Amino acid sequence: MDRLGQTKLPDHGWQQHFEIVQELGDCHTQLGEYDQALACYEQAAHLEPDEAGPYVGTGVIALQQGKLDDAEIAFRVALRLDPCSSRALAGQAMIQQQKGRMQEAFDLYLRCLDIDSDNMTALLGLFQVSYQMGSFGRVIEYLNIYLKMHPGDVSVMFCLATLYMKDQQVAAAGQLLRDILELEPQNTDAQDLLEEAEHILAQNTNRR
Repeated sequence: MDRLGQTKLPDHGWQQHFEIVQELGDCHTQLGEYDQALACYEQAAHLEPDEAGPYVGTGVIALQQGKLDDAEIAFRVALRLDPCSSRALAGQAMIQQQKGRMQEAFDLYLRCLDIDSDNMTALLGLFQVSYQMGSFGRVIEYLNIYLKMHPGDVSVMFCLATLYMKDQQVAAAGQLLRDILELEPQNTDAQDLLEEAEHILAQNTNRR
């Protein structure tokens, strides 16, 4: 209490300052203004040394510049500070994917989605890796979880339909493609894939 007997509230000024600087760095990153962004992240890390955000931001910039080793170091620091940082896990997964280490990328994307099933970067990365590995079960599961939260997301619906086709779940793919065409009747990709699905189903029926 102060001299007047009033309880003093804690001063959150430094934390608020950190959040402003961190958000400013993220804005500069989105605009491709990397020097300004890095200056912001350096200041944010000075203000709050135990926060993972500035290191995630630094890793994102390095990744976008093709500096994979620098990006990997930054994401490792972020994960040491916050092992549940979905953005850092997704960043590490993208690095492993670019290095051709598909199993490592797959495992990291799954860890990311276990923390944040809404992470679109991880979802699309897992889709790409699964497609290359020929392993579809887990990504189908996560895409279905995402669509329950975001029904009508046509891009994700189409990814899922593609995986159903690869996984020989042709009837499920056909239903999903019809749902897409109800939302977007002029979607030629969905029309073409639906024709393929219906052709396969017709052939299977004729063989019985």
